[in-house]
Amino acid sequence: MIARLIAGSKRILGMYRPRRDLLIWPDDVFLVSFPKSGNTWTRFLIANLVYPNDRVDFASIHKLVPDPFVTWKRDFDSMPRPRIIKSHECFEPRYPRAMYIVRDPRDVVISQYHYHRKCNKIEDGYPMEKFVTRFLAGDTCPHGSWGQSVTTWITSRYNDPRFLLLRYEDLVSDPHRELARVATFLNIPPDPERISKAVERSAAENMRKLEKAQSDKSSLTKDSRKDLSFVRAAKSGGWRNDLPEQYVAQIEAKWGHIMTFLNYPLLTRPAAGLEPELAGFMPSGPVR
Repeated sequence: MIARLIAGSKRILGMYRPRRDLLIWPDDVFLVSFPKSGNTWTRFLIANLVYPNDRVDFASIHKLVPDPFVTWKRDFDSMPRPRIIKSHECFEPRYPRAMYIVRDPRDVVISQYHYHRKCNKIEDGYPMEKFVTRFLAGDTCPHGSWGQSVTTWITSRYNDPRFLLLRYEDLVSDPHRELARVATFLNIPPDPERISKAVERSAAENMRKLEKAQSDKSSLTKDSRKDLSFVRAAKSGGWRNDLPEQYVAQIEAKWGHIMTFLNYPLLTRPAAGLEPELAGFMPSGPVR
């Protein structure tokens, strides 16, 4: 009885995480990605862009660009609108507008591997062969596979004015240009000085300092290993040195058609007889 009263009181006060029951408003904008595709860095970039006078760090990010699985409902209710909300979901038709971050799956698998080590989901020395097999099958996170996430969004919203596709690699190579695209999508004047400050404040070295100082305050890091950093290399193309060629070939055989569409050059030709998932539903022509 007491437990029910406490639970009921928390619900009345909004002290619970809405998860997939979040009430979505028509002007909400969602920042979506497959896990370990640069979502946290992009959240910092956008938070520093939208809230230039606020302190953006690992303690505040869940209120500025909230996550329905982490942020209290009362924080959602008190946010200024339009809200920008984090998500890792496959295509969700309820989302009015969405920015989708895509990253080369050959880099994603490495980043996810080390993140699983940090969170004690796998031990040091866990076989990469086994992890890649699980990654391809969509068994390394609760959101399906990289291919499922990417194709559901691209086939449903590509070239839709309610949708902005962001490549992690483009954010790394020219964050000012890409953040200007984000600003325009959010109806914020793409002021060069404002954008430069947001990029500077979100630099990897600054995020590492914040992580070190706040590792016990953020849900992203507080229950994980402290000898491994959450903010790692913050670069693209690391797979060329870190991922053995046989695993590169497996990923390209599975998702080569999607990678080609997204302008990720292939090292190998997809194996004959492997039918690419959803290939017939992909838009024609590569991303420009």
